[in-house]
Amino acid sequence: MIPIVDLRAQYASIEDEINEAVQGVLESGHFILGPNVEALEKEVAGYCQCRYGVGVASGTDALRLSLHALGIGPGDEVITTPFTFIATANTISHTGATPVFVDIDPRTYNIDSAKIEEAITERTKAILPVHLYGQPADMGSIMEVAQRNNLRVIEDCAQAIGAEYKGRRVGSFGDVGCLSFYPTKNLGAYGDGGMVVTNDPEIAERVDVLRRQGSRVKYHAEVLGFNSRLDELQAAILRVKLRHLNEWIEARQERAHRYSELLDDSAIVTPCEGDGVRHVYYLYTIRVPRRDELRAHLKQRGISTMVYYPLLLHRQKLYRDLGYAEGSLPQSERAEREVLSLPMYPELREEQVKAVVGAIMAFY
Repeated sequence: MIPIVDLRAQYASIEDEINEAVQGVLESGHFILGPNVEALEKEVAGYCQCRYGVGVASGTDALRLSLHALGIGPGDEVITTPFTFIATANTISHTGATPVFVDIDPRTYNIDSAKIEEAITERTKAILPVHLYGQPADMGSIMEVAQRNNLRVIEDCAQAIGAEYKGRRVGSFGDVGCLSFYPTKNLGAYGDGGMVVTNDPEIAERVDVLRRQGSRVKYHAEVLGFNSRLDELQAAILRVKLRHLNEWIEARQERAHRYSELLDDSAIVTPCEGDGVRHVYYLYTIRVPRRDELRAHLKQRGISTMVYYPLLLHRQKLYRDLGYAEGSLPQSERAEREVLSLPMYPELREEQVKAVVGAIMAFY
């Protein structure tokens, strides 16, 4: 059996460090917004080349609190991609704003920056690009469009911590960057968690107040807030893992490049790496004909795969009333039919990579 991800293998490699960190928290008796959270906020912000970090309960909450902190609300529109996890859009909807979907670049699966400007209306308040699969979006063009049109930018970095666009880390371009520490992520907790990173002290303060039920001082609420705090235990675990993150990213890149090398002579479309980017390969995603048949074939041989994402956001029941017709976002719709993510994690062995490729080649 070759799993899509093997978290047990990762734990085995850092077991003593993790156990020591967990024990330290249990002995401290401090479990919410303690010294580990404060230290992690500084360490992750620094890693992302930002001045401030605010730990929250999940990657979804990082998006939700960021949108609220930036004043996005009823009647506003936020431009984003339909080819992403539902949280990217439903956090927009929770503010009362409307997501506006723009088609993707077929090479990177990220929002097509050349198509953003035509989607802007007088109600547009922000652009929310997603750095999908670990590949940075075209932040140079996106920031130019945003600045020209006086728009906010919220980067969804849930899958891409450590990724770089022309020497800068994702999360450091927009008004905010939103991170997820879901267990399967490149920097994953043993539970849920997230963080907002920013270079703006006022935004950082607003997010901090929002995560504490809208209070700067306990029991004194100033605004309508949330209960969204990163707990101390997860922060301690993440601080251990952060020390290994670059090593794990390099291992992912090595395995991704090995996949691409072995698949080079086939008709399969392997991931591209845009000019001047550092792809961190949260997922290794190929495009294939007869995708569902191939997936069944691999499953029979004990090889796990996943489809990210099997139903585009504009085709979800939640958003059908927005009126996007079949064929209106053709590149996203084609990707929905063709993408397949293969096993990818730092501990993936050479013989496992070869087994996956061999099974794919045998199918075709």
